[in-house]
Amino acid sequence: MRIVPGNRDDYEKLAHYHYRDSKLGAFVRIFALKGIPTLGMRRQTVGVIVYKMPTPGAELRNVATGGLFTGFDKSTQLVLLNKNVRCINRLIIDPRFRSLGLASRLVRETMPKINVHIIEAMAVMGLVNPFFEKAGMKAFTAKIQARCVRLVEALSMVGIERQELIDPQKVQRELDRLPAASADFIELEIYRFLQSYGSHRYSQAGLERTRYVLSKLTARPVYYIWFNPKLKLRTS
Repeated sequence: MRIVPGNRDDYEKLAHYHYRDSKLGAFVRIFALKGIPTLGMRRQTVGVIVYKMPTPGAELRNVATGGLFTGFDKSTQLVLLNKNVRCINRLIIDPRFRSLGLASRLVRETMPKINVHIIEAMAVMGLVNPFFEKAGMKAFTAKIQARCVRLVEALSMVGIERQELIDPQKVQRELDRLPAASADFIELEIYRFLQSYGSHRYSQAGLERTRYVLSKLTARPVYYIWFNPKLKLRTS
């Protein structure tokens, strides 16, 4: 298989395999992993990686870079980020070709082609499948947010322990069995927790809301960074 310059069509062929919304938006570069064509057949797109411009507010970037982009006004900071950082926004491998190390290969072989000092990525499943680390990136795990700690402690106070939070149905059964005073207490804590999640703060009590809340409590995104040893930080 060969890694070649790709395009939006390559992404669209595999977009339905990705856990996020398939709408891509603006991008910087796309690379595709394609099999060698057989007689009378085009190359099959097996994998795709999409690079985008960085977002300004990545907290773990400051930790990973030792505050390299802090201490500037917003305009200067954005200029420095745009000159020096690109973000891996999508990485998809056809399920039939997974567990072969192809995701790591796509990352490892394309990062040097972007020609910036820093490549970064965020991955919710990074702790489960650390292919970014296998490709040479360094991982930084986000701290549990205060609102998550508060709700986990509140659930524990009514008898729902941390180890149960991976099972939404079990948690919902426990919630349904709470006495009135405990139920009101948890309902208020869930309401406070959901204030940070847009329209979800209006969700009605039930299994779907519990599933969403637990997904936020247990998800810990991992930030990955790679410094190109051949390129220095551009300041002008």
